[in-house]
Amino acid sequence: MEERIEFTKEMKKDYTILFPNMADIQFRFLCKVFRGFGYQTELLTETGRRIVDVGLKYVHNDTCYPALLTIGQLIDALDSGRYDVNKTALMMTQTGGGCRASNYIFLLRKALKKAGYGQVPVISINFAGLEKNSGFTWTLPLIRRALAAMIYGDLLMLLANQTRPYEVNKGESDALVEAWITDLSARFEKKQALGQRAMANVMKEIAASFAKIEIQKIPLPKVGIVGEIYVKYSPLGNNELEKFLRSQGCEVMVPGIMGFLQYSVENMLIDVKLYGGSAVRRRILEIVKRYFAGFETALLDAVRSVGCFEAPTPFAEMKRMGEAFIGEGCKMGEGWLLTAEMVELTESGYGNIVCAQPFGCLPNHIVGKGMIRRLKEVYPSSNIVAIDYDPGATKVNQENRIKLMLAVARENLREENGIKKTEGTQKTVPSEEKKQLLTR
Repeated sequence: MEERIEFTKEMKKDYTILFPNMADIQFRFLCKVFRGFGYQTELLTETGRRIVDVGLKYVHNDTCYPALLTIGQLIDALDSGRYDVNKTALMMTQTGGGCRASNYIFLLRKALKKAGYGQVPVISINFAGLEKNSGFTWTLPLIRRALAAMIYGDLLMLLANQTRPYEVNKGESDALVEAWITDLSARFEKKQALGQRAMANVMKEIAASFAKIEIQKIPLPKVGIVGEIYVKYSPLGNNELEKFLRSQGCEVMVPGIMGFLQYSVENMLIDVKLYGGSAVRRRILEIVKRYFAGFETALLDAVRSVGCFEAPTPFAEMKRMGEAFIGEGCKMGEGWLLTAEMVELTESGYGNIVCAQPFGCLPNHIVGKGMIRRLKEVYPSSNIVAIDYDPGATKVNQENRIKLMLAVARENLREENGIKKTEGTQKTVPSEEKKQLLTR
């Protein structure tokens, strides 16, 4: 194996670090966090067919679609001429475990060499000790701020999605998101708004500010988005799915990244439960689990504090909801979380669901598309469409399939508005019959 190019302490001073986009609000916030620690980071936000073609040029088309896109986006940036390629580094996550994302780093380095950029160092973002770079270190203060950025980002995404479709003065929600990212980044620099109690208070401030936006509540189809983590969030990966749904007059609900982080910790506890492990490891994981749960509680309390927003179901409860459909040992990729999110969205009134399926992610197809029939048995009015995202899929075809789902959603909405209904937008089977179905 060839020796990799390390990102050194000297490089940190004058290298620009590029990293691919995923969740727009959270990653823009994260970019500011890195800058606060002296890393000259830049988030790549370009979309379009050109990036797919660049990815196909350097990544085999049988490789999973997220790998093709992220590598294509990074090499496209180097090709653009905007950066000095001898003073540029790339950053990419590396998961470990059974996901192909463990190998993205190696695929990227291979692609860089083929493209003539073999001198460009690649920084692996991982917590499994897979790779280390002297010029980039996960310090406790950096982890703390990065986690806070994800939590605040989830809250901003949730509130903006629930106000944006109903705004009287268009653009207020997006402007408020930008204002809060700037405000919170400044507070971080002063080491403020980071402790659990402080964050709880700030999140209530954020919720109160969104509650002041003038809205006109009208009946709109409520659509949830689930799927493999990259195509669920990335505008590049899902052909700007959220933007398209908003253009069709929908309210969009996307589960937050914190849920995935809690899922990751829960899976490590499940490993200990199923296969054994040290008591020390289990104890540490339980502490981390409670730590995350504390932030989740603060976020949910903030959403409920103003009385006009829909708060997501707590993670622990969502897991229990999913257990009626899928075993906790099913945990490759998004595993049982994906199914649990579909159940939670349906129970919360977002039963019109787009399940984003990237090419090359077999586990995602099993726990996503493979569970739709079972969900329909328990929730006859659930309206789920699985959309495949791959290099050969056309945007027009994807959007036409979503439009068919939305046609059903609108028809259901018209029927529901014709009768008095207080339990949400989903017509479910009677509770006793549901119990029988769940225990089959």
